[in-house]
Order: sequence, then structure tokens, then C-alpha cells
Amino acid sequence: MRLLGLDPGLQKTGWGIVDSQGTHLRHVANGVVKSNAKRSLAERLVELHDGLVEVINEWRPRSCAVEETFVNKNPTSTLKLGQARGMALFVPANAGLAVAEYTPNHVKKSVVGVGHADKKQVDAMVQVLLPGVAINGPDAADALAVAICHAHHMATADKIGVGGVHL
Repeated sequence: MRLLGLDPGLQKTGWGIVDSQGTHLRHVANGVVKSNAKRSLAERLVELHDGLVEVINEWRPRSCAVEETFVNKNPTSTLKLGQARGMALFVPANAGLAVAEYTPNHVKKSVVGVGHADKKQVDAMVQVLLPGVAINGPDAADALAVAICHAHHMATADKIGVGGVHL
């Protein structure tokens, strides 16, 4: 099954695509959808929308996972991030994909084995789990980690017979 992982951000939304067959993973593609900071918020959200639509149309994933975000100290930044996250949830759902959400600690625990792993540890494990992958920046690495986490949970759900249930 082809899975899309998203790491939402207003300036950069990372995306990663993996193919999963049971516990076997294969890297397909990864990248970043960027928005222009000089544009209005509405225009930036359209840029994120259009970029994510393009990713979905090109790579045809069958399921999606989005990393949840925590509240920042700055309420304005939190609100903008929430709107970008809304776009990351809306676009795949609008394309008919099931969308799961995972906390950052859950993603880290699934990929590294430790819920408070740092970015270097996550990046290193993504390299181990997807040998030879060329990662297009830290946002794409985080998105691949989200896709890997989703693949692990889908494989576990299949083993215990929950089928279509997405965590």
C-alpha cells in the first residue's frame, strides 16, 4: 500500500511517500511544499493546497498520516500553523484518502523506539529503515518518519484483524 506522511508547516510542509507491504517498506519520494512568506495568509494556504494536490495526483497514495502539532508560545504562530495543518488534513481527505494523525512523540517512538528522540536520531533511523534514501531536507525527513509510523500501525492493525481501523 502506498502511504503519504505529512509534516505540516505554513512556510514548509514536508511530505514523504513509502510503499508498505506487511513490515517491508520502500521509499518512493519525498519533498517539501513551500509557501511564499511575502504573500497573504490566504494565498499561502492556496499554495499549500495546490502543492499537496499535486503530490497526491502524482504519487497516488492510498492512505495518509499527518503529524499533530503542539501549541507554541506565540498564539499568532500557533494559529497560522493550525491553518496549515488544516490544509494538510483537508487535501488528502478531500481526495478520498483515510487520514490518521500521530503525535510527534508517537512518531519518534515508532521510528526510533524512544518517544523523546531528537531529530538526528529520527533522521538516522529513517536512513536505516529506507536504505539509500535521498532526503530533501528536515521537513521531508519528518514526513517520511510519519509515513513509517503509519505503515507500522497499519501492519499491526492487519495482524490483529482490525483491517480498516486507522489510529
